[in-house]
Amino acid sequence: MHNSPATAHPDLVVGLGVPDDAGVFRAPSGDLLVQTIDFFTPVVDDPYDWGRVTAANALSDIYAMGAEPLTALQMIGWPRGALPFAAAGRVVEGGLSVMADAGCTVVGGHSIDSPEPQYGFAITGIVSDEDLMTSAGGRAGDVLVLTKPLGVGVATTAIKRGLADPGLEDVVIGLMVQTNREAARAARRAGASAVTDITGYGLVGHLHELAKASGVAAEVDARSVPTIEGVEALAEAGVVPGGSGRNRADAAAFADLGDDERSAVLLTDAQTSGGLLVAVTPGEEAPLLDIGGVVVGRLVDGSPGHVRLV
Repeated sequence: MHNSPATAHPDLVVGLGVPDDAGVFRAPSGDLLVQTIDFFTPVVDDPYDWGRVTAANALSDIYAMGAEPLTALQMIGWPRGALPFAAAGRVVEGGLSVMADAGCTVVGGHSIDSPEPQYGFAITGIVSDEDLMTSAGGRAGDVLVLTKPLGVGVATTAIKRGLADPGLEDVVIGLMVQTNREAARAARRAGASAVTDITGYGLVGHLHELAKASGVAAEVDARSVPTIEGVEALAEAGVVPGGSGRNRADAAAFADLGDDERSAVLLTDAQTSGGLLVAVTPGEEAPLLDIGGVVVGRLVDGSPGHVRLV
């Protein structure tokens, strides 16, 4: 697909040839346009919260590239014969509320009749050459900072199964609707060399892509990685979503996960609207620590893309 003439252009800065969080194209004005699309089925029961989570998740790719969102198109698929349109209205209200807070103008969209609910956004952002952040600039010796705790996949699975402690759902929704705007700004202030957001591939999967694109390997201090309170016990009890299980299996090809089962599960847990993972020169991470980021590892010389838990 990335060899098609349709995917190549002299002004294409980041495209399908090098995996990253969003595409980047230089407009005739000289501005860098950053484009992404994301949609999924419900991850929470409340329609308004689902809309908010979807919007925050879609915006995350824009922020991971160092850009500010400009405009968005929304997409919704709805089973009109099975669910009331009032619920669809609440989904849209939730999504628009997050877009408004982000300063992103929703200029239109499209809806279809669908056998199951789906919602998402295609977003265009803008960034200068100086502020553009990609996953390909990491250097051996850089420290890795994570800006949100892990465990969203385990937690949402526990909630669906009725196994979660009271209050866990509020904590998880609060994390998922929190955008990465401040984290991206902190990454720019820290002079980040490489950035990615942590979503469906989990921490290990997304770190693998960053390290491979940067031509280095990575080490993760599993004991330092922050997790949502309560998810460790759930993971040990076998509460693992299907996507996380597939991540764990895929990681065997590029990661040394060690013998700590709990860490292996949580570090491959599929996240929705997770935080940013930022590579930065040692000693320059203060702006990220100031917003709650945690140093979780480092980039090292080695086989490009290999990840080792230490």
